[in-house]
Amino acid sequence: MTDARNEDWPPIPFADWQPTAAALHLYLQIVGKYRLARTPWVNHSWHATLYVTPRGLTTSMIPDGDGGIEVSFDFAGNVLRGACGNGRTVEFGLQPMTVAGFHQQFTGMITELGGDATFHGFPNELPERVPFVEDDLERPWDADAVARFHRALVSVNNVFQHFRTAFRGKVSPVHLFWGSFDLAVTRFSGRRAPLHPGGIPNLPDDVTQEAYSHEVSSAGFWAGGGPIDEAAFYAYAYPAPGGFADASVQPEAAYWDTDFGEFVLPYAAVAGSPDPAATLLAFLESTYQAAASLADWDRDLECAGGLLGTPPSID
Repeated sequence: MTDARNEDWPPIPFADWQPTAAALHLYLQIVGKYRLARTPWVNHSWHATLYVTPRGLTTSMIPDGDGGIEVSFDFAGNVLRGACGNGRTVEFGLQPMTVAGFHQQFTGMITELGGDATFHGFPNELPERVPFVEDDLERPWDADAVARFHRALVSVNNVFQHFRTAFRGKVSPVHLFWGSFDLAVTRFSGRRAPLHPGGIPNLPDDVTQEAYSHEVSSAGFWAGGGPIDEAAFYAYAYPAPGGFADASVQPEAAYWDTDFGEFVLPYAAVAGSPDPAATLLAFLESTYQAAASLADWDRDLECAGGLLGTPPSID
């Protein structure tokens, strides 16, 4: 009998698809930068993010062209698709190519849809900044690995959405930041935070400082790369309250990464557990509880989560 749990939480060892992941990251940056350029600013850069769909990732509607443009990565069909409010659609295949080739096809697609395809032409939050139009390294496209990663994204997104419902204060959408290539959800205490020092590679400090203008407890999911070379979940608080690094969190596989300055939980520990969703939810809840308790958050912001058809009690 097929194990449905394993299908929903497939293995995604980063080393096996790192070249494709690097290519996908850059393609997401190109599409994300188009959305960033054409969408009015929303607090904490929420106007620029992407969202998980049953088939891939989407920008949602961008105010451009005739009635708006939506760009979608369809990982099931291995195509990038643009749709315009006038009913027109244009797409091209996701396959081995160069970043420059993807950029050329993408800007051509936006122009064909009647949009403005001008945007900042360099990647962000990466140590090397090769202009998209000059990145002529041939990149692979492992469709099976991308499909497994997307299946994991869907499962993670579902748990993040559930976790999001248990907070009546300000809380972010569940969204994918294309700069750092992570799916994230963030809760806010409502209080102003100290000015963030910035210093994130190739990201303007004023963007970082606006993003962290208020106290947060944040969690997310990485495919791998950078400071953690495996698929993993993370959780942090800004500013980190005293004693946060020593807090007891769940599950047992979670740990504080001193160099990274965040709690980390390997994806493999979640996927291999008897109940992956419950394991991940325990990590999200325990790291939030540690931040909220140590920083003396208003606990009336918390409420019952996961309710269907009825609002949480206001008592």
